[in-house]
Amino acid sequence: MNNIRNFCIIAHIDHGKSTLADRLLEFTHTIGERDMHAQVLDDMELEQERGITIKSHAIQMDYLHEGTQYKLNLIDTPGHVDFSYEVSRSIAACEGALLIIDATQGIQAQTISNLYLAIENNLEIIPVLNKMDLENAMPEVVEEQIIDLVGCDHEDIIHASGKTGMGIETILDRIIRKVPEPKGNPEAPLQAFIFDSVFNSFRGIIAYFKIVNGEIRKRDLVKFMATKKEYLADEVGVLKLGLSPRETLTTGDVGYIISGIKTAKEVKVGDTITHVKNPCESRIDGFEEVKPMVFAGIYPIDSDDYEDLRNAMDKLQLNDASLTFEPESSAALGFGFRCGFLGLLHMEIIQERLEREFDMNVITTVPNVSYLVHLTDGSSVTVYNPSGNACCHNN
Repeated sequence: MNNIRNFCIIAHIDHGKSTLADRLLEFTHTIGERDMHAQVLDDMELEQERGITIKSHAIQMDYLHEGTQYKLNLIDTPGHVDFSYEVSRSIAACEGALLIIDATQGIQAQTISNLYLAIENNLEIIPVLNKMDLENAMPEVVEEQIIDLVGCDHEDIIHASGKTGMGIETILDRIIRKVPEPKGNPEAPLQAFIFDSVFNSFRGIIAYFKIVNGEIRKRDLVKFMATKKEYLADEVGVLKLGLSPRETLTTGDVGYIISGIKTAKEVKVGDTITHVKNPCESRIDGFEEVKPMVFAGIYPIDSDDYEDLRNAMDKLQLNDASLTFEPESSAALGFGFRCGFLGLLHMEIIQERLEREFDMNVITTVPNVSYLVHLTDGSSVTVYNPSGNACCHNN
């Protein structure tokens, strides 16, 4: 445990964190030259096209520092506000955070938003001034902004460049010295929380977790506490560029479990994994429930595709826990789903993913927001659209 460091990268959109992550992976020889390409952790086709991070990505780096081998678990997070729920889940699995700030643009809105998330979770903040190789960099101005925001000293701010590799060794050194090792008891009953999950058409659902207490071995019988379902751990391991199986994972490790789960609803982000024979006493406090900001209806163009669309939405929700949906019907469009999104970009990405990953042809209605109307009789009504679709809540 003393040699494990779990940290994430937080920043405003387009401040160069994915490029900086590339250099960290290169410097620690986690990825060979043959596998290296720009934004290597952004493996979704949409991420590559748009140059933005949509999903958080975890990867383990092995790094020899002053004669000691360290395991560094890096979680690269999105920068756009529409994917802030991804950031909140990643932060919960870490003890430290690299705060990346563009030397040419200074501190921007999402920088502050993500920083507050990290501070609320008591993460050790390491400020990094990125893009120092550019001619229009303003290090003195931006450094003053960072000091006002974080309350650090000038020497605490690392000057770096994701493009040239400047400052990468200093960042790794600072992570090892400043980020605390994970806390927990390896002898206690297993207590691990799920911070992400993905669907694999061959192996079922793969859940990503961080072990807070205890250890997990291959072939252990485990229980997911929220759903009370029991499974055999067919495979456990750590997250390299792909999945890397291990016989045992212990306290502080970030890894994955494959147990042949086929139903998306059986895995909940924020759930706790424990052993069936020697369970832990309580669940780990999960994440806040997501609060959608924008609502729209998604309907299949062909009404016969309704069940296929439901399956696609289930799998997408597994991969993106900030998506909410419920069945609804329309006189003009037939049966579909009323979906809640964190913003317009989030809505656009979900629509594109449905078309590309699940080959679904869908119609999306005009996005709107819901209103909470307080009535004179003391009750309240949530109004979804002007035609009068509403849900009553008696106070």
